[in-house]
Formats: sequence, C-alpha cells, structure tokens
Amino acid sequence: MTVRHFLTLKDLSKEELQTVLERGIELKNMQKSGEIHEPLKNQTLAMIFEKSSTRTRISFETGMTQLGGHALFLSSRDTQLGRGEPLEDSARVISSMVDGIMIRTFEHKIVETMAEYSRVPIINALTDDYHPCQLLADMQTYYEHRGSIAGKTVTWVGDGNNMCQSYINAAELYDFKLRIACPEGYDPNPELVAEHADRVEIFRSTKDAAANADLVVTDVWASMGQEEEQRLREKAFANFQVNAEVMACAKDDALFMHCLPAHRDEEVTADVIDGNQSVVWDEAENRLHAQKALLEFLMAK
Repeated sequence: MTVRHFLTLKDLSKEELQTVLERGIELKNMQKSGEIHEPLKNQTLAMIFEKSSTRTRISFETGMTQLGGHALFLSSRDTQLGRGEPLEDSARVISSMVDGIMIRTFEHKIVETMAEYSRVPIINALTDDYHPCQLLADMQTYYEHRGSIAGKTVTWVGDGNNMCQSYINAAELYDFKLRIACPEGYDPNPELVAEHADRVEIFRSTKDAAANADLVVTDVWASMGQEEEQRLREKAFANFQVNAEVMACAKDDALFMHCLPAHRDEEVTADVIDGNQSVVWDEAENRLHAQKALLEFLMAK
C-alpha cells in the first residue's frame, strides 16, 4: 500500500480535500455529541517539534487521543535530531516504530527528506514555506459559516510567508480568487505566484485588495525566527493593518481570520479580531477537527 504524505495542500486532490473538509465537520459533530470513534486505536503519532507551538501540539495530541491513538512529543533538545543525526537515519528509525510522523520545523526540505525515507505518513505541521494544516481549518471554518468558498474573493494582508503561500495553493484547490496586500520586499515566492497567476494578484494598497472581499486574513508581522526584525517590520507593515476601515471595504458579510497568536493593534485592531465578523476562535478549534479528519484519512487501516 502506497504511503501518503501531507507536506502541502497539493498532496491531496481537490476531491480529497473536500472529503477531509466534510469529514472534519462530521467528526466535530460526533465529538460534541459524545460519540466515541476510535479508528486509530493502538496507533502512535510521533510529533517532532523544532519550533514552539500551542495550537498545533494541543490539537494533534488531543486528536490522537480522541481517535483512540497515542501522540508522542519529541523536541530536538531531547532527541538525536538535535545532535546531528542525519534526517535519513531518523526517518528510517522513527517510522519503523510509529504509525505516523508530524513535523513542525524550519526548512521545507526537512519534511521532504523525511517523507522520502519514511515508511509511514509525514504531516507538515508548519515549515518556513507552508502551513497546510492551518488551511484545512480555515477552509472548514469558512464552509461552516458561509458554505463553499469556490468563486469567492479572499484578501491576504501582510507578509508573503508560509500562511500566504499556503493560501496561494488553496486558491487553486478550493477555487477562489486571492488578493495579496503586502509591502515591496515581502512578496511570496514569485515562482509560486506566477504558477497561479490566473487567480492570484499582488496589491500594495490594503483597501484596494479588500474591496468586495468575502474573507480577509492576516498574520503577525514577524513570524518565529524573525523577532530581531520586529522594528524594521513595524515600519514596513505600518499601512498593512486590518482595521475597521479595511473591513468596511470588504463585503458586509465578510469574515475575518487569523491563525493566531495575534498582536492586537499591530497586524489587526482589537475591534476587528474581537468583533462580530471575526471567526478566529472557531478557526482555532477547527485545527482539532480538521486534523482529526486528516489523521483518519492518512492513518486509518
């Protein structure tokens, strides 16, 4: 049986992503109704963290428990990964003992190498280039509140980071238009943008990008590992804040999302993130349900 990995959204087809989305909603309803569902009983997910985490660790660990399995937390400080063991060797050894491996790390090449040498599914729980698990939650959240996102307009405000690049992939796979508002010098990968030129457009004006949008999304100005650039980025992104004026440019029923953690009154004002258009708390909770659907899809025998 061929091992399936989830390194970017493009590792699943459009149809499979829709199946995972709908299954996430089913699993959410089952869990809230108290139904026990344990398709991963006696299975173990190794969780490798080279970057700190709140939502990712809690959602994967809780998800494995609810699916009847076990999650094993591994930090680079406590394993041979942090002492120079080749990734190829780690992949071979770890995958010989567990049923799946989730990795939150820096270079995207790390998850690609792990996938090449692993005999079990590898899940990208965030790299410097992509954050596909967050997109599963975001797309499920939009679907729950507004139905299909196909044909809609999404506005990304901020850095052309891993979240932005995952939204570019999502624009193709979930069939929406994506407008990216970012300052010069902070664009996403130009090759990725060119590949999706039929549905992705770069803007230098936040309000222009938000005009008649159905969904407005942002992220912190300085991601993990960029803290030393904070002051420089505060200056560069000063005109790329999601505030009431920006949301007023979007449709009246537009939603606001943020993958969290958020810095209120930097990338988003408090009145927006805590306002009635914000669905960030549903979005955060849906990391659990969307990832349970993914775990079941990849690991259930």
